[in-house]
Amino acid sequence: MIIPEIEFTLKDGRTAVIRSPREEDIPGMLEYLYLSAGETEFVLRYQEECGKYTPEAEKALFDRVNGSENEAMPVCLVEGRLVGVCNVGWSTGLKTRHRASVAIAILRDYWNLGIGTRMMGELIRIAEENEHILQMELDFVEGNARARALYEKMGFRITGVKPDAIRLKDGTLLNEYAMIKKLHSPRPTAETNT
Repeated sequence: MIIPEIEFTLKDGRTAVIRSPREEDIPGMLEYLYLSAGETEFVLRYQEECGKYTPEAEKALFDRVNGSENEAMPVCLVEGRLVGVCNVGWSTGLKTRHRASVAIAILRDYWNLGIGTRMMGELIRIAEENEHILQMELDFVEGNARARALYEKMGFRITGVKPDAIRLKDGTLLNEYAMIKKLHSPRPTAETNT
């Protein structure tokens, strides 16, 4: 799904752009994937695992997501640098198409500038435009208070916990929390009446 370009002003006065990824973003995406993996324990990859990301694989990913009807991957650029990525996707199956999964990560140097709020707002807008989606779902890792605060501000609530779901290199085990944001009320369709 193609996201039209959205320009907005950051809290520090700089201009940022949210849009779908393009082929020219591949070097920036590879840098982003590597850097974000080393900035926090809350990203689900370590830097040494980033070797699997190649220009060819990223191009294929961009092409697939941009051509999809049930997935979008907005990126955020500041002064031409890719600094944040988020995604939203949902099933087309009748039993699960009411659930959209979302995720987001932003480079540390760009925290506290309003990017997370703006990107999450875009994911919510996309989900709300689909009449079948009734809830948005995400997970966050224990200790990630910044992410939790953002998600709660955007209307998500904790619905469950996966004990010891994350294991760090030093053996530390962290819980993972599931969150849901309810959207519009369900509308009966011909499919639900049969």
